[in-house]
Amino acid sequence: MFTGLVELKAPVLELRDEPPGKRLRIAAPQLAAEATLGESVCVSGCCLTVVNFDDGVLEFEAGPETLARTSLGRLQNGTFVNLERSLRLSDRLGGHLVTGHVDCTGTLLERKNLGPWSEMWFGYPRQYAGHLVEKGSITVAGVSLTVVGAESDRFSVQLIPHTLEVTTLGELKPGDVVNLETDLLAKYVERQLALGPRQ
Repeated sequence: MFTGLVELKAPVLELRDEPPGKRLRIAAPQLAAEATLGESVCVSGCCLTVVNFDDGVLEFEAGPETLARTSLGRLQNGTFVNLERSLRLSDRLGGHLVTGHVDCTGTLLERKNLGPWSEMWFGYPRQYAGHLVEKGSITVAGVSLTVVGAESDRFSVQLIPHTLEVTTLGELKPGDVVNLETDLLAKYVERQLALGPRQ
């Protein structure tokens, strides 16, 4: 479990084919120094397991489902990802509850810079429209954000200068693809409503 508060953005050193998946190597000396084998790290919104760490580098494996559901397979050497270690029970919950289980990808449709701030509109699959509500929570590339506008196939967020600087969101341009995780509680509510009352 995560909060959506990114600890750092870090460069991808290598995305290597290891059929049926891929191995991802990320330069993150700050996290690697305290890493343990098998721990969970949120990588741009996707919960991955540390399979090796050495010389300031974290290594992860991404399987076919992860590659099909997320944007990780599109990463290139030198691009940056957002990293967050898993939540401790004693930590403050500054963002919202994030599982790191990506629902789908979204596409940046429009970016409007408002001085040092930015307003962004993302397109997403209509099947998730029931999970988004104005002033609700959304995780974009691992970043906990508040939904400003919610429509059936797109939503907007407004980003403060700090978020633009310390995460990969500041580098986004129209057409870029990001990982999305909708609100956890909304999923359970939708599921219960779909099942109907118990007999």
